[in-house]
Amino acid sequence: MTSTAPSPAPAWTRDAICWQVYPLGFCGAPRHREDLTGEGYGGADGENVVHRLRRLTGWLDHLVALGANVLLLNPIFDSVSHGYDTLDHRRIDPRLGDDEDFDALVAACRERGIRLMLDGVFNHVSHLHPMARRALAAGPGTADGDRIRWSGTSPYGFEGNEDLIELNLADAVVQDRIVEVMGRWLERGADGWRLDAMYSAGPEAWAPILERVRAAHPEAWILGEVIHGEHPPFLDASGADSLTQYELWKAIWSSLTERNLFELAHALGRHEDFLSRSRDAGLTGLPLTFVGNHDTTRIASQLADGRELAAAIALLALLPGIPALYAGDELGAIGVKEDRPGGDDAIRPWFPDSPGALLAARSAADEEGAAPRSLRLLAPAAAGRILEVHRRLLALRRRESWLATAHVAVDEATLTNTWAQIVLTPSAADGAADIGTAADDTAADGERPAPLTLVLNLADEDAPAPGEILEAVSGADMLDAVGASAPGTVPAHGVAVVR
Repeated sequence: MTSTAPSPAPAWTRDAICWQVYPLGFCGAPRHREDLTGEGYGGADGENVVHRLRRLTGWLDHLVALGANVLLLNPIFDSVSHGYDTLDHRRIDPRLGDDEDFDALVAACRERGIRLMLDGVFNHVSHLHPMARRALAAGPGTADGDRIRWSGTSPYGFEGNEDLIELNLADAVVQDRIVEVMGRWLERGADGWRLDAMYSAGPEAWAPILERVRAAHPEAWILGEVIHGEHPPFLDASGADSLTQYELWKAIWSSLTERNLFELAHALGRHEDFLSRSRDAGLTGLPLTFVGNHDTTRIASQLADGRELAAAIALLALLPGIPALYAGDELGAIGVKEDRPGGDDAIRPWFPDSPGALLAARSAADEEGAAPRSLRLLAPAAAGRILEVHRRLLALRRRESWLATAHVAVDEATLTNTWAQIVLTPSAADGAADIGTAADDTAADGERPAPLTLVLNLADEDAPAPGEILEAVSGADMLDAVGASAPGTVPAHGVAVVR
């Protein structure tokens, strides 16, 4: 399709720092609905409802103290099991609560200045969803049947899952339903949508839907889940504001585990290319950066050496884009994703009612067969220190707000497998002269922000810092309280931010 002039991303997203939660796990909901019997499901309004969603309210002050300002939720709508097998997009999953619980969460977020993002699972639905049932009964080539995707006479099951039926996003009725649902929850207080599996249908399928949503809700943030590919063309063709930066996620944990910072340097070059081409095309959205989420092994379990967690935290906090921290990672949560039924349970654990009850909940044994599992930590004694490192580095991010749109480059002259100097320079988006331009290099207040350098040291020895240190983190001290490194040095298995 021919792209139109891009709409600007909501201004508030430039300062966004997300805390991502998988509510069904976080709130301790059963793995599967227990009321799906016969031809119906869920019963009358209010039947079989358990008000678990309000557990999130007890963690909102933690979110704010962490330095975040966006609550990014995974599915909360009526579903069969894990939330991605939706039954009804208009109803809160009764394992979590009801409309009143949602309204209470919106109000609690508003009181604290927190934006609320919802997970839109529109690419596919449960095979029990009414639209899917009608389509399967009618068959391909019929009005009802053509609302799902077919391979001959067989319906497409998302990624081979026969219980997840792919919708046909080109169908006018499907488009109307998605626009109506997105608008419904935006009007009830949501600030935007994460579009699950946006890569599956492709950008052109989403463009007419998002054009209508954007016209009615210009301040809504639209984040698309995309696993690989070129970000700027996808953004331009779809109308989304942001995409998930999986390339960078992979490079962070892989390069730190293998002690191969050349891999990270390559990925940062790609990251800068995405940012620069988006700027050149007039696209103002920023990619979502992360070191873990509800679909991946926890970063503390992904790294071969726990000390390298310091570098992962620094990269998440300071690289350009919109950082998203998966709930529990700020405490050193562990969990390995496995390719089996229930293989996501360890990375989607339940949390107690408040942070104060965390350690007691962590030490309590899980009941046999209970699910999801309770939160597990890499080093319980270090949880407070890991949290403090997140708070310090995210506070630096907030003070230096230009980092969201910064240029990023690795100093190739100093790059080794275990040492990287990542130079972060203000872009024209912050009133500074862009690289390679002759524009005035002053910000609105008359001063251009000074660049920063994030230095990673994966070696076994401290090394002199290449500038004045603003923040330094020793991975060993963070985990084991062995003491800080010498002044003026980049700690072994640690980081320093210098100017």
